[in-house]
Amino acid sequence: MSSHRLFRFSKPDWLNSPNTRTAGVYVSGALFSIGFFSLLDSAIFSHAAYTGDIHVTFVDWIPGICSALGMLVINSIEKSRLSADSYSYSGTGVAWKAKLVLFLGFALMAGGLAGGVTVLVLKYVREQVPFPALGFGIANVAANALIMLSSVVLWVSQNLEDEYSYNLTL
Repeated sequence: MSSHRLFRFSKPDWLNSPNTRTAGVYVSGALFSIGFFSLLDSAIFSHAAYTGDIHVTFVDWIPGICSALGMLVINSIEKSRLSADSYSYSGTGVAWKAKLVLFLGFALMAGGLAGGVTVLVLKYVREQVPFPALGFGIANVAANALIMLSSVVLWVSQNLEDEYSYNLTL
């Protein structure tokens, strides 16, 4: 066992295959689409078939918008930019700028999830709304959680390093 490793177990070989990267992208897309569909489905059911007083409004959409913007911000950062200050052709302060943008993206997604929980508690649980309408708040929290999970899966799968990728540096 080499002494420069942190953990006892080595990374499995299947983790570095291009098929794993492709599967990660597909899984991420499926998670995002399921999350967005649950939010959209609850909004459509709220306005089309539900006859109660509580409906999905723009307030319910704000956490989902924050989570989707956080996903865009996080996945616009390459993993190599997080340690870019060690390279001579990266410019000045690239690593801390990338880390700041990555933090802002995760803050947007965490704010979206916290906003979804807040809307669930304040609009549905505190008012003791019966279940068909309570499902709107549950779908909102589930959608934000799935968007967050989708972003993490996509960022990890896009930034896997394998022997099939070439880094051309001059």
